[in-house]
Formats: sequence, C-alpha cells, structure tokens
Amino acid sequence: MKRKLTPKQQRFADEYIKSGNAADAARKAGYKENTARVAGAQNLTKLNIKKYIDERMAEIASKRIMDATEAVELLTSIARGETKETVYIGTADGVYEKHKEADLKTRISATKEILKRYPDNNKLVEQQIRKLKADADIAESKARIMNASTDSTEAKVSEYLDKLDDVLGGDSDGN
Repeated sequence: MKRKLTPKQQRFADEYIKSGNAADAARKAGYKENTARVAGAQNLTKLNIKKYIDERMAEIASKRIMDATEAVELLTSIARGETKETVYIGTADGVYEKHKEADLKTRISATKEILKRYPDNNKLVEQQIRKLKADADIAESKARIMNASTDSTEAKVSEYLDKLDDVLGGDSDGN
C-alpha cells in the first residue's frame, strides 16, 4: 500500500529538492520556525518522502544532466572543430557577432579530456604502469633477499645491491 504525501510533506520535499537544506525546506513548507530543523531531519527519514525525493531527483537528472556519452560526443565535436562558438567583437562602428570554431588550445584540451576516458590509447599511462610494475618487482626482490639471507647486514646489503643491479641491467658503479 502506497502512502501519499500530505500537501505539507510534498511542499517540504519540493523545497528540499530546490535548496538541499532540510531546515529551510521545512520553514518554507509551513513548519514552525522553532521546530523546522527537527521536522526537516525527521521528514528525510520518512520512507515515503525519501522515495518521492529520490524519484523526482532521478527524473530531473535524466532530463537536465548530460550522460557520459553526450559529454564525450560534445568533447569530440569540439576537438574536431565542428562546434562553433559565438564571439562578440566591439568596434567603433558597433558590436559584431562572429561564429568561429574553437581555438587550437581548446581543441587540444578537449582531446586530452577524451583520452583520459580511454587510457588504452595513452602512452603516459602505459609508462606509468610499466614503472609501477618495475617498482613492485624491485620491492619483491628486496623482500626475498632480506628474508632468505641469514648472513650479516653487510652481506645482505651487498647481495641486495647485486640483485638490484641484475634487475636494472647495469653495474653497481653507476655505469
């Protein structure tokens, strides 16, 4: 059985959606000033009011907020120079309106934003992953050496440096 909201509860919910402030929404809905804060907090715990707010927010979100596909499409059209921007130019003769494609800096920024969403195409991300894997391999080698050896600390350090040198592919003299 679905309970409907009272007119006061619905006003509260609608005002809460607008402001995000429960006490302010309660005051605007007609609750007494000295109890508005408590009434607002209590209303937010009532399931039928919460459900109404959630449904309305979902409805608003679907109509007004762009989804990821729409955002990437917009960025793509900017990067390709398909989206025109309006520029107003003031001269001694008056103000002129000109439509032009985005400048190169804006197009590059749009391209970078698109590439952030597709890390497979990003060489920087590949290099960062490679470095992290190498760091992990070095840490594992260090742990194995320190745990396996029962010799003195100096021998452990020497063995560690030799192993590290092998991993890095050079010699321990810095060459």
